[in-house]
Amino acid sequence: MPAPKKPPPYVPDARPRCPWALGGRTEGYVRYHDEEWGVPVHDDRKQFEFLILEGAQAGLSWATILAKREGYREAFADFDVERVARYDRRRISKLLEFPGIVRNRLKIEAAVSNAKAVLELQGEVGSLSTHLWSFVGGRPIVNRWREHGQVPATSPESDAMSADLKRRGFKFVGSTVLYAHMQATGMVNDHLVGCFRYEACLKDG
Repeated sequence: MPAPKKPPPYVPDARPRCPWALGGRTEGYVRYHDEEWGVPVHDDRKQFEFLILEGAQAGLSWATILAKREGYREAFADFDVERVARYDRRRISKLLEFPGIVRNRLKIEAAVSNAKAVLELQGEVGSLSTHLWSFVGGRPIVNRWREHGQVPATSPESDAMSADLKRRGFKFVGSTVLYAHMQATGMVNDHLVGCFRYEACLKDG
């Protein structure tokens, strides 16, 4: 069987972008900015994926996590909440030997315990995504930042979300982590107004 063809390299054009997307970052980093960051997510599995990835990022760079994203998909059953919630100590020990992810025991154990917390939350309110979106009133918060230095690291909404999830037993869900989660999943549009993705994300919302 022939090897699968690799997708063509992503070559960013000259359209204006948020500064963090450029500056020597990898191809995958720019593609992530152009195709995902800030696009509203209303799917529980995708929300769970970003909870795992944002939690794994704590103390590291987002570029590091993006480079290991396929490894995370393999390690965490393509972010199937029910399967991850069943991971036992033996499976966690195997993941600590898997180079495709950040091999930090606390972060791996948190991913498993968070999966269990998601199932409990779903049993209570029906949907992880709907619950998270309730902290922004069900619609994206649209900011109008003109410079990267204006973009905050937390917000009252991320503070409230963090307090709620911690109360429910979630781990690695500090306000800074959750504000990054909100940015990634389109709960807040923090593209600079001069970025070509700013208006596009408004339409997606």
